[in-house]
Amino acid sequence: MTNLQFESGARQKLRAIVMVGLVMSAFLLVAFSARSSSQTPSARRWYKGNTHTHTLNSDGDSTPEEVVRWYREHGYQFLVLSDHNFLTSIEGLNALHGADEKFTLIRGEELTDKYGDKPIHINALDVSQVVKPQGGNSVTEIIQRDVDAIRAVRGVPHINHPNFGWAMTAEDLRQARNYKLFEIFNGHPFVNNLGGGGMPGLEEMWDILLSHGKQLYGIAVDDAHVFKRPWDATASRPGQGWVMVRADKLSADAILTALERGEFYASTGVELEDYQADSKHIEIKVKAIKSSKYRIQFVGRNGKVLQDVANSSATYQIKGDESYVRAKVIESNGKFAWTQPVFLSSSK
Repeated sequence: MTNLQFESGARQKLRAIVMVGLVMSAFLLVAFSARSSSQTPSARRWYKGNTHTHTLNSDGDSTPEEVVRWYREHGYQFLVLSDHNFLTSIEGLNALHGADEKFTLIRGEELTDKYGDKPIHINALDVSQVVKPQGGNSVTEIIQRDVDAIRAVRGVPHINHPNFGWAMTAEDLRQARNYKLFEIFNGHPFVNNLGGGGMPGLEEMWDILLSHGKQLYGIAVDDAHVFKRPWDATASRPGQGWVMVRADKLSADAILTALERGEFYASTGVELEDYQADSKHIEIKVKAIKSSKYRIQFVGRNGKVLQDVANSSATYQIKGDESYVRAKVIESNGKFAWTQPVFLSSSK
């Protein structure tokens, strides 16, 4: 064999080894990507949080540090301090109480506006500056201008207690745009959650808006003001309502992104052990308490109960003509949980 023939054979072997290596690398890359993609949903965690509470900086009875300590010590992972037209500083509080994947504070303000004697309150989540009330010539115009002002500083708006002072009707909210979060439960004792006198309750209002094609996600909050009288059932106390958010990590961006995608459920005391939903089915399993009984209702267009299961777990097979399907868990002692709608038609 000549030197030329030897060199040519060696180059061919080297080329073959390189090709095998490239093929194996590509295979491993695809396999890793597929594994990472399949792991992403399961890697998300549930985080308990409250997006509406007050301190001495507006009309609460406790300092920001006292308020944060209460939530931190009661198992919450995130909190928004939403003082009226005031942006309470959170940097020092996060330095004191924040911990990776354990607890974080998110900036917030309750933008407090009015039309005549009607109080128009909209929370502004993760804003970097105070958003001033914008005013307007009607309830809908004020809602829209305030929502737009919050969005202009990259904040996330959510509509607060529409029946407080009977301020916001379903029609007012139907006409407004560019918001996705809506309080269906507020723990303040004087916000008329259940409606009355011909006015719909908040859950009924939610179904009215959903049935008109609005894509809205329902939030539960405590709207706490009173931390020093935990025995007083007439006070707006902490721990009345919250959200459980399924997010990639515990950060303001991840939590708010998940909220605006409807990756959460709202609760006044019911915890879910498992919850899965897609365009074909919804599966719910409650983390049941032995002394309690449960009902799970699946609700569709116009608030119609599509299925009612007297159990702590249930599955609903989606037919495709329901417009939307959401679930409500009813606990025998008056506690609830609400999952977010699965939308089956175009929404605004």
